[in-house]
Amino acid sequence: MINQTPLIATLVAALGLAFAFGTIANRLRLPSIIGYLVAGVVIGPFTPGFVADQMLAQQLAEVGVLLLMFGVGLHLSMEELLSVRAIAVPGALGQIGIVSLLGGTLAHLMGWSIGAAIVFGLSLSVASTVVVLRTLDERRLLETERGRIAIGWLIVEDIGVILALVLLPLFANALGGLGQGTTQPTDLFGWFETQTVWSALGLTVIKIAAFVLLMVVVGKRVIPLVLHYAAHTGSRELFRLAVLAVALGVAYGAAELFGVSLALGAFFAGVILAESRLSQRAAQETLPFRDAFAVLFFVSVGMLFDPTILVRETVPVVGTFLVIVVGNAIVAFAITLALRHPLRTALTMGASMSQIGEFSFILSGLGVSLKLLPDEGRDLILVGAILSILVNPLLFAALHRAMPWLTEHEQQNAPDQPAPPSSAGEANITELSGHAVLVGHGRVGSRVAEAILADRLPLLVIEERQDVVEQLRARGIEAFYANALQPDILSAANLSQARWFISAIPNPFEGGNLIQQARAANPNLEIIARAHSDAEVEHLGKFGANLIIMGEREIARGIIEHIRKSRTIP
Repeated sequence: MINQTPLIATLVAALGLAFAFGTIANRLRLPSIIGYLVAGVVIGPFTPGFVADQMLAQQLAEVGVLLLMFGVGLHLSMEELLSVRAIAVPGALGQIGIVSLLGGTLAHLMGWSIGAAIVFGLSLSVASTVVVLRTLDERRLLETERGRIAIGWLIVEDIGVILALVLLPLFANALGGLGQGTTQPTDLFGWFETQTVWSALGLTVIKIAAFVLLMVVVGKRVIPLVLHYAAHTGSRELFRLAVLAVALGVAYGAAELFGVSLALGAFFAGVILAESRLSQRAAQETLPFRDAFAVLFFVSVGMLFDPTILVRETVPVVGTFLVIVVGNAIVAFAITLALRHPLRTALTMGASMSQIGEFSFILSGLGVSLKLLPDEGRDLILVGAILSILVNPLLFAALHRAMPWLTEHEQQNAPDQPAPPSSAGEANITELSGHAVLVGHGRVGSRVAEAILADRLPLLVIEERQDVVEQLRARGIEAFYANALQPDILSAANLSQARWFISAIPNPFEGGNLIQQARAANPNLEIIARAHSDAEVEHLGKFGANLIIMGEREIARGIIEHIRKSRTIP
C-alpha cells in the first residue's frame, strides 16, 4: 500500500521525523535546522530502513523555496531593494569571482580539468537563499539594513546563476565536456535560435528585463486587483487560494516563458504585491504553508547526504568545507568593510554567505550531465552544503553574543551618531523599575501604550518592527527592537523589578512561552494577555497569566451593555 502512495508516505515520514528531531534539537538548545537535516539523513537512501521518494521530496521542497521568496518580497519594496545596489552588486560579483577562484584552485589540486574547476568553484560561491532568509527571519533581521543588503546580495547571485546555467552548455565543448553547439529555447522567445555565446547571453538579459518590465507595468496592476477582488468576496479560503495562485503562478510562468528561476519569479511577485494594502494579510495567510514546506527543503538536503564520504574523502571534504565556510565568510566580510559599511554589517554578511545550498545543487547537476564535473565533485558539493548549513547557525550564535561589544564599538567610533534601535542581542538592561513591559505595539498594544503613558507610568516596549521602534525612541519611550523570545531580551527588560507584563501579541503559543518566562522571572508580576478563544484563555492561564482578555467576550459585553442601556431610554 505504501508503494502506491509515495507522496503521502514521503510527507508523513519527512514531517513526522522533522518534528521529532527538531524537538530534540530544540531541547538541546541547538538550531531546529539540525534536526530537520538529521531527519533527512534517516529517511535517505544511505541509511537502513524506510527510504522516502527523493524526487518528490525535492519537488515539495521547491514549493517551500517559492513561498519563502514570495514572503520575503512581501516585506520589501522596489525602492528598498534598489537602495542597496551599491553594495549588493559589487559584493555578490566579487564574492562569486574570488571564491570561484579558490574552489577552482582546490579542484586543480585534486587533478580535475579546467571545466570541472569552473563548475566546482561556482558551486561553492553561491549562498543558499533558503538558509539565509530563514536565519535572518528567526533573528528578526529581514527588515533591517543588514537584512536588505543580504537579500539584494542573494538576488544578484541568483541572476548570476541563471546566466551561468545558460552559458555552461555553450562553453562545455571547449572545456572538455558534452556541450550543445546551439540552443533552441522552448519558451516565449522560441523563435530566436541562438548560435553564439554572446547571442545567448544577450537573449537571457533581454528575457530577464522583459520579465521585470512585465511585472512592473502589468503585474503591479493585475496582482493587487486579483487579491482585492478575492478579499471583497469575504471568503478567507478564496483569498488564501488567490495568494497561493499568484505566488506559484507567477513563479512558474517566469520560468517557462522567460527562463527566470522559479524563486526569483516568486520574489518579484511578492515585491509587486508589497505596495498593496493587502500585503500583510497575504503574508499571514501563506506563513503556515511557507514554514511547513521550508522544513521539507532541509529534509530533502539531508536525504542527499552519504555519511561514508567523511571517511572515504576526508581531505577533499575538509578542503571543500574550508572554502565554503571560511572562504565565503572572509571574502564577504572584507568586501563589505571595503565598501565602508559598519563592522557588524560586515560580520552579518560574512555569516550569511558562509554556506551553500539549492543553486549549488543545480549547478553541480548540470556540470555532471555535461560531463564537466566528476561524480566525486557533486558528492563533495553536497557534503559541503550540509556541513556548512549545520555550522551556519553556530556562526550566527557567536555573532549574537558579540553584538553588545559591536554596538559599543560603533558608538565609540561615531559618538555623534544616535544609538541604533536595540535588537536581539543588542539590548542593554533597562534601568526602569516599577514599570510596565509591553510586548507588541500593534493595534492593541499601541492603545495600551498610550493609556500607560497618559497615566505617567514607566513603560518599556518590545517590538519587532524597526520603524515603530524608531518612532517610539524619537518620543523618548524606551523600546527594544527584538522578538521577545530571543535570548536575553526578557532579562534586559528587568522583569524582576517590573510591575506589569502585557502580552499584546495575537499568537497564543508565543504568548504562553513569554508568560511562562515572565512568571519564572518574577512570581509577583501582574501578567495580562490577550486571547481569541476559550481554548487560548485556558492555555495562557496555565502558564500564569493573571488576566486574560478575549476580544469576542469584550465585544459581546459591549453589545449587551448598549442594549441594556438603550432599554432604559424612553
